[in-house]
Amino acid sequence: MESRMQKHLNNNDLLALNRIILRSHGDGCLRVDKTPSRVADNEAQQIDPESVTLRGLSVGYDKPLVFDINKTIYPGDTIAILGSSGIGKTTLMRTIAGLIRPLSGEISHNYPKRGGIGYIPQRLGLVRHSTVRSNVALGARTRRSRWYPFWFPLDQKLKDDVDNAMKALKILDIADEPVRILSGGQQRRVAIARTLAQRPRIILADEFLGELDKENVNSIITATKEIVDEIGATLVLIEHHEERAIELADRIWRIIDENLIEEGDSNQ
Repeated sequence: MESRMQKHLNNNDLLALNRIILRSHGDGCLRVDKTPSRVADNEAQQIDPESVTLRGLSVGYDKPLVFDINKTIYPGDTIAILGSSGIGKTTLMRTIAGLIRPLSGEISHNYPKRGGIGYIPQRLGLVRHSTVRSNVALGARTRRSRWYPFWFPLDQKLKDDVDNAMKALKILDIADEPVRILSGGQQRRVAIARTLAQRPRIILADEFLGELDKENVNSIITATKEIVDEIGATLVLIEHHEERAIELADRIWRIIDENLIEEGDSNQ
């Protein structure tokens, strides 16, 4: 079921991405009433306002792929989600992003209504007929009002951030090239630069290091970490290479038998 739905969603990644980076998230809380999750007042007061809290969360389509998730994602965390193909990793990430409604439970955060969540999908969601610069600028535009006309130029601060993101990902020299003529690895750099120019509070990256050789992977990891550290963002990524995940992340989540297990968590 996941593979069928994932294929459908991947074919609409551009629409999905625009929903994530441009839409309003309301009060920042996505709820399903099936699971009446309650947190005591004193516990709620202890939760960092920059955190993402998952309470009694079950994700999937017709039936749960992963259920009863109770986790908090703290500011500055780098979390790698591991597990075999088709087990629910992408579904979990899309649910946290707000693209898929949870089957039950609650996701809550206080991120900005516009641009607070950055999402790098597997299929990238780039505007292929537009230039590299235009695509990266889409991320920066989320930092302005939703009523800011699309055809209006960006102010100098945002232009500088767009250039810095492209420079960090080593694509500044192809800024005026159309995306459609780029290699797969170059397109992936454009997608990452777009999200970094957005400067979100949390970055959700679905295999964002795919199609890259070791040298490119190392340079992108370095560039991403520098900007993530600079803006104080949280990074949650899906990664199939376990050694790379351990190197990148300070928390490891594994999906095993429909359960989300965190390595080193003595409460599980």
